[in-house]
Amino acid sequence: MVNIEMLKEKVLAGGAISQEEAIALTQTKDKQTLYNAANEIREKMAGNKMDLCSITNAKSGKCSEDCKWCSQSAFFKTKIEEYEMVDEKEAVEAAVSNAKQGVHRYSLVTSGRAISNSNLDRLVNIYGKIREKASIGLCASMGLLDKARLQKLKDAGVEHYHCNLETSRSHFPNMCSTHSFDQKVLTIKWAQEIGMKVCSGGILGLGETMEQRIEMAFELNEIGVKSIPLNILNPIEGTAMEGTAALTDDEILTSFAIFRFINPDASIRFAGGRLQIKHIQEQALKAGINAALVGDLLTTIGSNIEEDKKDFQAAGFVLDTSALSEKQ
Repeated sequence: MVNIEMLKEKVLAGGAISQEEAIALTQTKDKQTLYNAANEIREKMAGNKMDLCSITNAKSGKCSEDCKWCSQSAFFKTKIEEYEMVDEKEAVEAAVSNAKQGVHRYSLVTSGRAISNSNLDRLVNIYGKIREKASIGLCASMGLLDKARLQKLKDAGVEHYHCNLETSRSHFPNMCSTHSFDQKVLTIKWAQEIGMKVCSGGILGLGETMEQRIEMAFELNEIGVKSIPLNILNPIEGTAMEGTAALTDDEILTSFAIFRFINPDASIRFAGGRLQIKHIQEQALKAGINAALVGDLLTTIGSNIEEDKKDFQAAGFVLDTSALSEKQ
């Protein structure tokens, strides 16, 4: 029988649990004690500040990659809107609006294996306009970029680069054949090498086992990721994952908790699929979560920012928005 209290104290003392111990934690019948322990680790190792970020879908659809869950893949017939590039005014206004609402970071996200040089130039220009108008951190999610293009983003003021692992190394080939897990890791390491912070997580509910979720959590820890978005699969009609069975509430909460045990000082982030777990949001905020992607998401409706802020504050979190504003 696993000793949750002992493993919690081990983490709080600066130690790390093993993969075997992590598996044992997920198998406990005393789930509430597991969630409480994850919450205590979060409080003591990461604090009570809630980190908020938002995104704009800057290039939509016609993606060359065959990721089985993704509505933007050209391999599937879905009902998403397709466009080559977001309107500059629209993107700048979205960033300004988010800054005024106290969101900490704003990201432009593009479909495709990697953003082209010409489109990158257009997006760099948009980032420049955002910096003129709003005090908000900048993030980018533009595929498997080389160091030169990552450096161009960094020079434009982009501090964070986002590249999800999506799932574990062992499960990834079942989900995508057009690029590899190692290519994702390489992009992350290149971003880190030039001094960018990295955001990387994955999707829960892709048919992976709990052991494979643990595998992904350890991989993220090993490569030093401190912002970990955890999406809940929203099966999109027309994709290969259409009709996939939903995870149980306990599976989701246990996954959040075990990510906290393995990544004690990271920002573990609500991401896509939040409306599906709205009914357990309060429990999740007491099971390891301390960050959130807010507002409308890529191809699905996300959340109401003001409502989110009230919920997070009611759960005991602090929203530090002192450095954020619209520039006059």
